[in-house]
Amino acid sequence: VQLQASGGGLVQPGDSLRLSCTASGRTKSGYIMGWVRQAPGKDREVVAVITWSGSSTYYADSVKGRFTISRDNAKNTVYLQMNSLKPDDTAVYYCADEGVGIRAQDFGSWGQGTLVTVSS
Repeated sequence: VQLQASGGGLVQPGDSLRLSCTASGRTKSGYIMGWVRQAPGKDREVVAVITWSGSSTYYADSVKGRFTISRDNAKNTVYLQMNSLKPDDTAVYYCADEGVGIRAQDFGSWGQGTLVTVSS
């Protein structure tokens, strides 16, 4: 599976961004997709996860109420709507596919990452 993420950029605190990630080359359906971020000098953090049907989601405590994950299976795309961004949200955001759980190690495919910088 190849994953192409886009939508990162430089924004000010309080702004919004929407990340997109499109998958290609899938041979099976039904997997969980997610977004994982890594800030400089910090461990990876699973930000949000969504099941195939979209009926169940998981969010890290640090983004609950601000970020929303969604997916469009017809377009093989997962989205991350990020509102009320904070400087602590600065990181490279990776989309992940072929997931079977909510941990980073539960995902089998990873995108190349898109940088989100929140700074005034």
